Amino acid sequence: MFQNTKCKCGHQNPTGTVLCEACGRSLGEEAEADGTELLEMRYDGAARRSQKSNPSLLDRVWNFFSSVKVAVYLIIITLIGASLGTIYPQESTFIDAPDLSSYYKDTYGISGEIYYALGLSHTFESWWFVLLLVMIGTSLVVCSLDRVLPLYRALNKQQIRKHESFLLRQRACYSGTIDADADGWVDRFEAQAKKQHYKVIRKDGALLAEKNRFSRWGPYVNHIGLILFLLAVLARAVPAWQMDEYLTIPEGDTLRIEGTNYYVKNEDFTVEFYSDDVLPKELKGTARVKLYRTDAVMYECTANCTADAKTSQLKEVKRHPIEVNSPLEYKGYKLYQFDFDNTPILRDVKPVLVDKKTGKEYGPFKLSISDPETSYQLGPYQLELRQRFMEFAIGDDGRPVTKSREPKAPAFIFLLHGPGLAEGGEPFIYFPMQKDKAAFSQDKLNAALTDRFDINVKGMDNVNFVEFSTFLNVRKDLAMPYIWIGLAISMIGLTMGAYWHHRRIWVRLDGTRVTIGAHTNKNWFGMRSDLAAALKAAGNEVDPKSLDNGGNRT
Repeated sequence: MFQNTKCKCGHQNPTGTVLCEACGRSLGEEAEADGTELLEMRYDGAARRSQKSNPSLLDRVWNFFSSVKVAVYLIIITLIGASLGTIYPQESTFIDAPDLSSYYKDTYGISGEIYYALGLSHTFESWWFVLLLVMIGTSLVVCSLDRVLPLYRALNKQQIRKHESFLLRQRACYSGTIDADADGWVDRFEAQAKKQHYKVIRKDGALLAEKNRFSRWGPYVNHIGLILFLLAVLARAVPAWQMDEYLTIPEGDTLRIEGTNYYVKNEDFTVEFYSDDVLPKELKGTARVKLYRTDAVMYECTANCTADAKTSQLKEVKRHPIEVNSPLEYKGYKLYQFDFDNTPILRDVKPVLVDKKTGKEYGPFKLSISDPETSYQLGPYQLELRQRFMEFAIGDDGRPVTKSREPKAPAFIFLLHGPGLAEGGEPFIYFPMQKDKAAFSQDKLNAALTDRFDINVKGMDNVNFVEFSTFLNVRKDLAMPYIWIGLAISMIGLTMGAYWHHRRIWVRLDGTRVTIGAHTNKNWFGMRSDLAAALKAAGNEVDPKSLDNGGNRT
């Protein structure tokens, strides 16, 4: 339907404009007929795209996201989804992830099983939650553009002399007579307004006093901060922007940080405990950690980058003693002291090869648990390493497997070559730890392979344990600075809108008759007091309460 937006003053306004941009008169037949209602001053009556008549498909999408009601619904749905994600622990909170398909059911019962089946165990990484965040961000952008551009245009080209109906339909207004010296009256009014920190403009027998216009941009500054915050949160899903990994490094070992070209060495680990002298009575005799520190060295790989640090070409880039709340930091990576383990870890053994027929021993040879040689020459015999298992187990198919990379139950399968043995060698399985030999029946396994030889360790002097292992938490979060910046910008916007109020006073002189209208977006009592003080200074003393229009012309 065609809308005539040409005002009686002759100004042609854009379609959708509510108040004439030139004189402030209401547009439209209904507005003219109802001349006693307070004016709708939101966005100063400027046209918005969401109010466009005969909208296209793109306009309908724009209108959907520009709706404050839609934005509120999206926020409520997102809050409900986020609260559901906090009922039980999220999958991302597990350091050593259990069998998730059974964990939630075994731990929380049928509700946990349903929780996992619905995908709520990874709520914050789910497509629907990310989609809600994107929709909220889109709504913030569209809502802001739909309102801030018309408001900017309206405030940037304000007309000083407004129509009388515009002034008398403000919530605070005044109509009366002045003395014959109109210029002197206006001078006194202007002086008082400036004393109250208003910026005053006079033109053609009219005056506009305005202050704190910047506060009108507070909500949109807040939106900018929230948009930056949401973008930063979404950016954390990009692997290059975020990392949260855990490393277990035995003392003296070097491990690679997965997904990077960086390696970390636990050069030395120190732990100190409180003495009984400083502990309270109820804690005496208990081990209370006072300090634990990892003397760490960070390396960058320059060539041959593999999981094995010994075969990689490494360059030292940072050295730092890592303590609680004192991480090693390098190029966005932060390595925190998370925990430690004082369970001894077998590093290497020095066994001998025993010929059970003759009783002769060959060796000893150094067998590293984590980095063994591929071949050992022991007199006329050779041990060729064929397989290594860090945590030996028998799989469902009956074949040997390793359950983890931690040396919890190490096992080695060798081929023995030498005099009196088969041409291709004879297999032999060796468990360095006595408990594993008994648990997996090493002698019975080897009896089926070769019963002539054995591998034994002569005394604990030939066993080397690592006493401590450090647990490091490796974090990288390039989005976090932007999250804080977004929150800071949002707080600035909230402060602008909450502690300052945009106030305007329009004065129109027609001979000895003065008509005044005043508008503010907050604190009408303060606005009314400002206007009453200016009128009193000009020579027209009034009760501030009498300036309250209340919807009726005074």
